[in-house]
Amino acid sequence: MTRQKPPQIFIYAALPCEAKPLIEHFKLKKNTTVQPFAVYFSQDICLTVTGLGKSAMAAGLAYTQALFASVEHPVLVNIGIAGHIDHALGRLFLIDKITDVDSRKSYYPPLVFTPPCPTACIQTVSRPQLGYDSQHLCDMEASAFYETAVRFSSGELIHCLKVISDNEASPAENIQPKQVAALIGAHVSTIETLLAELSRLAKIITVPEPKLFEQLTQRYHFTVSEQGQLKNQLSRWVTLTDNQALEFDETRFRKGKDLLFWLDQQISKVEFCL
Repeated sequence: MTRQKPPQIFIYAALPCEAKPLIEHFKLKKNTTVQPFAVYFSQDICLTVTGLGKSAMAAGLAYTQALFASVEHPVLVNIGIAGHIDHALGRLFLIDKITDVDSRKSYYPPLVFTPPCPTACIQTVSRPQLGYDSQHLCDMEASAFYETAVRFSSGELIHCLKVISDNEASPAENIQPKQVAALIGAHVSTIETLLAELSRLAKIITVPEPKLFEQLTQRYHFTVSEQGQLKNQLSRWVTLTDNQALEFDETRFRKGKDLLFWLDQQISKVEFCL
């Protein structure tokens, strides 16, 4: 399949029924040259159907990014279904906290924009849960998606959208593919709004090389990978602080890795308002 430019937006769905309404709405075409995963394209969007579970999601995301990504700050979005004890079927949530039940690790996707829908916490499990004993949403991919995605883009551009597909009154064994497609299809306008906002944010983050970048790379040794991290962190600082000067004593750091650690700490302390 010939594409004029690399896609900016990457959507990851675990199941074909989750992907179907998006493929139809965005008029995506299947790339028949890709065998391990079903991958669909338009000029700006790449959608990958990864398969169910954490391992499949991590593999599908990493494979697609390695094969197709060539923009500096891609938008990465996981769109799919989730269960909850009592939320109504069809409700849409943007995830603001992800907890992996197995590892107990938690992730907090940065919301530096006004969410287009309510937000919620989600727990990711390794196998389907038949009981509904938590006030959090539940799925099987979000933690693996986020943990893998942050290797390829900035956290502000990585998000999960989940539609409620089952609850205590209508348990998971009742889920039908056509129903899933309809539930997600009902929210394509909100999905479009989110993708547009993330694309706008990506353009802001992808600024010309920060002036400080050249100074720091001349003073400290950075590997190629660390140079990429440095440029990304400096760009995030500029975006989150509205170009506030970054003041620090250059003599306190022995090597580039120390500076990267310090800079990450400073960014995490930045307060922002939606």
